[in-house]
Formats: sequence, C-alpha cells, structure tokens
Amino acid sequence: MPLPLWLSMVTICVLGAISPGPSLAVVVRNTVAGGRAHGLATALSHAAGISLWALLTAAGIGFVIIRNPALFDSIRWAGALVLVFLGGRYLLTRSEVIESLDPESSSTKPIGSPFRDGFLIAVTNPKIALFFLALFSQFVRPHAGWGEKIVMVVTAGTIDTLWYAVVALALSHSAILSRLRRWAVALDRIFGLVLIALAIRVAI
Repeated sequence: MPLPLWLSMVTICVLGAISPGPSLAVVVRNTVAGGRAHGLATALSHAAGISLWALLTAAGIGFVIIRNPALFDSIRWAGALVLVFLGGRYLLTRSEVIESLDPESSSTKPIGSPFRDGFLIAVTNPKIALFFLALFSQFVRPHAGWGEKIVMVVTAGTIDTLWYAVVALALSHSAILSRLRRWAVALDRIFGLVLIALAIRVAI
C-alpha cells in the first residue's frame, strides 16, 4: 500500500476510534468497575471486533453485507439488543456491589465480562459497521494482495487498541479512579440510560 494512502487510512481510523459512542461508555464503565485490568481487557476485545470488521471489509464480504438489507438489519437489531442488555445491566447493578470494588482486593470481581462486552459492542454496533463499509472500504484496492489487506486489518486493530488503552490507563490512575468510584452508581445509571437511548435510536 502506498504510504500516502496508508496515512489517509490511519487518519480515518483515528477519527473513527476517538469519536464518542457506546464503545467509549463501555470501556469507561468497565475501567471504573474493575480497574485497569478490566479496562484494558475491554479495549483488547473491542479491538478484536474492530479487526474482524476490517478483515471482512478487506476480504470483500462487507459489500455482501451492505447489499443484503435483511442481513444488515439483523446486525442492526442485534446491536440494539446488545445495547439494551448492557444498558439494563448497568441500570440494575446493585450499589453495594459497585461501591465495594477495590482495585487492590482480589476477592472482588466486577459484574459482567469485559472481553464479552468489548467484542460484542464492536461487532454489533451499526455505526462501526457503516464506518467500515462506507469509509474503510474506500482504501481496499481491487488488485491488492493479502499482504496489503493484512496491513489494513492490523492498522485498524492497533489504532483502536491504542486509543482505548490510553482511555483505560488514564482513568485507572489511582487519583482519578478513586474519585470516579465515588460516583460509580450514578455513572452506571447514566451509562445505562445512554446505551438504552442509543438502542432506541438504532432500532428506529
């Protein structure tokens, strides 16, 4: 891949990664609830989902998805259900569980799976699907070999990993995390409402 084309793709991927949305909310929530390890786990699993979309797009499968309304609608509805599931879980989280979380204690575990949350929010998010099918696909050259396609996949996954890892590392700083945990219950409620609102928007 020519360097100017790759740099353009990097710019698009950075802008896509840093744009706020449900992915950011999930990474922030899991970092607050489980500390640095769970924030980084969410970031890595989210990057795995992003890499999967990049691979499907580079392989040409993405075009099949976007040209099949029924298939794309199934992804859209699956995304809405995932958002409702996560939002409902955050709204129903028991305050005593959240407040008892201690990053130095090995006996406490945050609710849910950071690996599952990160991967599902990436794979079923219609915004991410449209990003790859509408923008990322523009960088797929017709006669590109698999070497170039792998570079595209690795680039997208690496940028996503770095961004959300930075978010998790910044928020998991002891001074910041302790303050966030004082508001853990309120943050869970806010994130839950935001995700359910996004689910309604996706469904409509």
